[in-house]
Amino acid sequence: MATFSKIAFQPASVTGTGLGIPVTATTSGSLGTTIHTCSTTTTTIDEVWIYAQNYDATDRKLTIQWGGVTAGTNEIEYTVKAENGLYLIVAGLVMQGNATAKVISAYAATGTAIVLYGYVNRITA
Repeated sequence: MATFSKIAFQPASVTGTGLGIPVTATTSGSLGTTIHTCSTTTTTIDEVWIYAQNYDATDRKLTIQWGGVTAGTNEIEYTVKAENGLYLIVAGLVMQGNATAKVISAYAATGTAIVLYGYVNRITA
């Protein structure tokens, strides 16, 4: 029987506090600001929910790197409106555990303008 656990983004030493994560990375092609590191157990599935808020006075482009850094394949792009509350960016997409942990990261047009919030529903067999 599967077990569901709601957890903060991992690793706990960096982001697992439940607080917002400022997106400081601004360049594509390399790993951005780490949001969550998935499990290394292949029977574990992480259902990820990410919300973004733009504290800047200008709309800013946000790119989520979904387990890799390949443009067009592993990237989710969204323009976050300025000073307008939280926007749902990732709505329960899943990432299965892998021997080499997949990393979900992000970069934005301007560093620290966008802050990410969210959680993970960890499903274990």
